[in-house]
Amino acid sequence: MTLPSLVLLLFAVFSSAAGQIMLKHGMKVAAKTADHAGGSLAVRAATTPWVVLGLAVFGISAIAWMSTLAQVPLSIAYPFNALGYLLIVLASSTVLHEQTSPWTWAGSLLVVVGLVTVFAGQSG
Repeated sequence: MTLPSLVLLLFAVFSSAAGQIMLKHGMKVAAKTADHAGGSLAVRAATTPWVVLGLAVFGISAIAWMSTLAQVPLSIAYPFNALGYLLIVLASSTVLHEQTSPWTWAGSLLVVVGLVTVFAGQSG
């Protein structure tokens, strides 16, 4: 895998995770607003800036992912999605202040070990 392909792949994974975190934050805001002010959750979500931004970032990540697939074999690219799980656990814990159990961290660590194993097997 070339360095530009790796950078594109990592951009796709990181932007996907960022989009998910933005969507989660936006949906929390939309749900809270719908509970307090009334109205449809769907309408509140569609007009919440964090939801709109999250969808836009997620769309950009999808384009980056398609570009990645044009350059990198799926057997190499797809395991990198596992890195997104770790990023989301980290961000949900630090940015969204969600509680994460030791089991969640242990599972995330195992996913990363699997990713490293796949990557090492491809380069060896």
